[in-house]
Amino acid sequence: MVTRMDSNEQTLRRMLAAFEPITLAQMACAALLDRSEIKYVLPQRVLLPVLAGLSDAYRVLVVAGQPLSRYRTLYFDTEDMAIYRRHHAGAPDRYKVRAREYVDSHAAFLEVKHKTGERHTVKSRIATPAPITGIIPQAADFLADACPYPAAELAAALWNHYTRITLVSKLRPERVTLDLDLAFTREADRAAMPGIVVAEVKYGGARHASEFARLMRQQHVRDTSFSKYCLGVSLLYPEVKHNRFKEKQRLVARLMQGDTYELC
Repeated sequence: MVTRMDSNEQTLRRMLAAFEPITLAQMACAALLDRSEIKYVLPQRVLLPVLAGLSDAYRVLVVAGQPLSRYRTLYFDTEDMAIYRRHHAGAPDRYKVRAREYVDSHAAFLEVKHKTGERHTVKSRIATPAPITGIIPQAADFLADACPYPAAELAAALWNHYTRITLVSKLRPERVTLDLDLAFTREADRAAMPGIVVAEVKYGGARHASEFARLMRQQHVRDTSFSKYCLGVSLLYPEVKHNRFKEKQRLVARLMQGDTYELC
């Protein structure tokens, strides 16, 4: 018997087969390390009609023959969770430090994301031989230049696993990432978000008429601020203050239960 999840994935793959493919090498010109971002949270059932209207405007990234790429991310923070707390306080200038593995291509990087204001982000990264779980000397040198947090004070805080679809605009410097099957782990604890998609429009230059954003409006999905790291911490660190993220917890819970109220 084909399970519902298998059936959904088959449908998704059939829809992605209608897109012109693009490789990692071809996508190098759309790296967008200095960019603006718009984020959305939506139920997976909304994604299918949206994808049906995008194949003329976007290519799909294909890695190792697959349009669905697996990611593993390990976030670092200080002992007192200073990175998380700065986000919780609503500071417009903030950082994230993470080790990321692109599972299917076996590539790994240490990355720093610096949010410099509303919608604007600068990302720095260095390649690592494998996903790091501690700060190695090479990483310490990189972090000294890329962020204000001393490498000696950073430690592994949270794992995040998900599957990503990446769409690359044919018309302008824009990428759309669609993250599915999200799950967070902290030691033996785990929190998952089945049926939820976190979408992000990443673009260079001035804000423009994104086809994906247009279809989000057509589906009555509003853009929203959303941090996977902060949501994961709010779910798996009950001892840490998380009032600011309770609304996002409720949104995700409603969407997982099939409620569409927050979308309208």
